[in-house]
Amino acid sequence: MNQNVLITGATGGIGSAIAEAFAKNGYNIGLHYHANEKKATALKKQLETYGVQVEAVKGNIADFEASKDIITAVEDALGPINVLVNNAGLTKDTLMLRMKETDFDAVVDVNLKGTWNMCKHVTRGMLKRKSGKIINISSVVGIIGNAGQVNYAATKAGLIGLTKSLAKEFGKKQINVNCVAPGFIETKMTEQLNDDVKASYKSQIPLNRFGKPEDVANVVLFLASEQASYMTGQTISVNGGMV
Repeated sequence: MNQNVLITGATGGIGSAIAEAFAKNGYNIGLHYHANEKKATALKKQLETYGVQVEAVKGNIADFEASKDIITAVEDALGPINVLVNNAGLTKDTLMLRMKETDFDAVVDVNLKGTWNMCKHVTRGMLKRKSGKIINISSVVGIIGNAGQVNYAATKAGLIGLTKSLAKEFGKKQINVNCVAPGFIETKMTEQLNDDVKASYKSQIPLNRFGKPEDVANVVLFLASEQASYMTGQTISVNGGMV
């Protein structure tokens, strides 16, 4: 019987790569998206070609009740959620002196509170079944910080602390909670950087290149597998040696 995975923010570059990696390995997919229904529909059709069930669910993870509805919709369609991947994220980058309170709050609400919301609701079922995997997507800037991203970096650092704490709370119930911290990955976000900025960042990376979304997806898939059954509370960096 196939296992079921719910991926938040699944239509982005990293999210869609994660979804495809799980579909290729026989997981049924709960595909969460916030706004882009056209992209979600296309991704759903693509994933179904792997012979798995896919349920696309729109919702705002920053809203406590809406996040609960996302969990309910996926479980009604697919059955119990075995794996939760908290990938959804928001950026509102600017220097601290220019950052508005609303810019800070919006990023915290999605990246940190939204992840807490999803964990809060999904773990009720996992605790009853005494099994489950949660993988949170942090960032290299949550480890080293970054000018112009104080809001984003704070939330990504917070995810590391959240991961470690939940791992200690839920370990006795055989729920593994781990974190992946990507570095610079080839997505629409990095495509927008000019050549000089790209060269500057690459000079800080020993492998001298940006990673691919599949590099992150492969680590997430590993953490969801039985091969990682004795790993919990860990943060795995996927950054080409940058940190």
